Amino acid sequence: MTQTNTLYYGDNLDILRKRVQDETVDLIYLDPPFNSARDYNVLFREQSGEPAQAQIKAFTDTWQWSERAYVQFCEECPKPALVELLQGFVKTLGRNDVTAYLVMMAPRLMELHRVLKRTGSLYLHCDPTASHYLKVMLDVIFGARNFKNEIIWQRITSKGNVQRKFGAVHDVLLYYAKQRGSETWNQVYRPLREEYASSFYRYVEEGTGRRYSLGDLTAPMQRASRGQIYEWRGITPPPTRCWVYSKEKMDELYAAGRIVFTKNGFPRYKRYLDEVSGEKVPDIWDDIFQLSTKEALGYPTQKPLALLERIILASSNEDDVVLDPFCGCGTAIVAAQKLQRRWIGIDITHLAIALIKYRLADMFDLREGKDYQVVGEPTTVEDARTLAHHDRDEFQRWAIGLIPRARPYQDKKGADTGIDGVLFFKDDPSDPKKVVIQVKSGHVSVKDIRDFRGVIEREKATLGLFVTLCEPTRAMLTEAQSTGFYITPLGRLHLPRLQIRTIEQLLRGEGFQIPGAAMLMGVSRADRVQQEVWQGELEM
Repeated sequence: MTQTNTLYYGDNLDILRKRVQDETVDLIYLDPPFNSARDYNVLFREQSGEPAQAQIKAFTDTWQWSERAYVQFCEECPKPALVELLQGFVKTLGRNDVTAYLVMMAPRLMELHRVLKRTGSLYLHCDPTASHYLKVMLDVIFGARNFKNEIIWQRITSKGNVQRKFGAVHDVLLYYAKQRGSETWNQVYRPLREEYASSFYRYVEEGTGRRYSLGDLTAPMQRASRGQIYEWRGITPPPTRCWVYSKEKMDELYAAGRIVFTKNGFPRYKRYLDEVSGEKVPDIWDDIFQLSTKEALGYPTQKPLALLERIILASSNEDDVVLDPFCGCGTAIVAAQKLQRRWIGIDITHLAIALIKYRLADMFDLREGKDYQVVGEPTTVEDARTLAHHDRDEFQRWAIGLIPRARPYQDKKGADTGIDGVLFFKDDPSDPKKVVIQVKSGHVSVKDIRDFRGVIEREKATLGLFVTLCEPTRAMLTEAQSTGFYITPLGRLHLPRLQIRTIEQLLRGEGFQIPGAAMLMGVSRADRVQQEVWQGELEM
């Protein structure tokens, strides 16, 4: 069974192979990280303005050459044409960031093709640095005849500080069908532009004030059938044309007042502006800008919800399955949930999974374990200990994700500042209050609490949260209590300034004493959307 309404933590190649069965997905959207700019797909910048090094580390393998990965793909890929293409790229471009990225993408695109239904579609979001290489790869994997569109998304109107080149204002979306002609397609429209509506619908109907245009009632002779060649009210089409409709339909339209005659006596079809669905969306999308101030949640590479909604509405139906294997801050996931689709999200960072949890809670009031599942994250102390042994940095990021609205912290110089995470809250009209977090996976003692107490004072933090995998000693608890209390202006609550929780406590839901969720500012809140929940499994 392919499990839906599920977030997977881990390498998407491994998860696709083990967790997602053949032809069980209706629509795939992916926006993979690419090293065309050092901050591509980095969800946070630190207060210093520097990229969040902790997250960049998770993407390092994407753009660093690995001879082992290259050889392994060439030996194992079942598609010789794709192997030859990749070898050609390496031969002509060399072993560098670009070809490392293509080596990473090739097996993943093969797996995505495998899991897609025959009626399914794939949209690959990229920038012009890599779109031409990826298109050739997709032509080999999907078949060139299954290419549908190269969509240009003009994400901004202008870009300043451009030196010696034209401003970069667009991304590329490569749209492929699994089997052209069988793919799900729902025509999408956008509002008519005012200048077009004013010039094209230039007639105004007397009495009603309705605006309308006059359309042709003839068609090329190549489209003619026996029922389209006739004389109507003494009029025949030109020799190379036929009527669009049958004679009976023409009579019906005339009786309804939908056919008028021009000055030369030829019939024209009256098309009302208020009956038009809008303009059919073309392959240049210049009507969706990067983000509105209201929608922005604080992620530099966050995509507009409207962009994903357009894709999902066009290429899937309600209850279909949408997959995003590089789900990042989760825009595709929340768009799918909003539009009543089932979904699968995969990401390689605990930070991304934590962010999506916040977003699902904020927008839909969804709860992990009840409304959706998370697979791959620790659920027991033993799991946490295994993660800490395997990757201490990822353990820290996961542990920070257990604290509402917290985010990883990284000093500008990458030095050990004694701070692993941070969050902010505002409980009065003055400046936001700072909360610092420290995570320990090994042996702890009272010295760690004394040192962390110094960090709280140095940072002028209101609260300090200490997370430990091991049980704290009595001396540690006593030292924490001696730090005193913070008294909130709202409700006059007394909150311990230095608090200690074990991983076991956090997993049991015994969280820290911090101001309520409405005051927390560590991660921006998304607008609430009322929607039902879709869960389930897919049969093969």
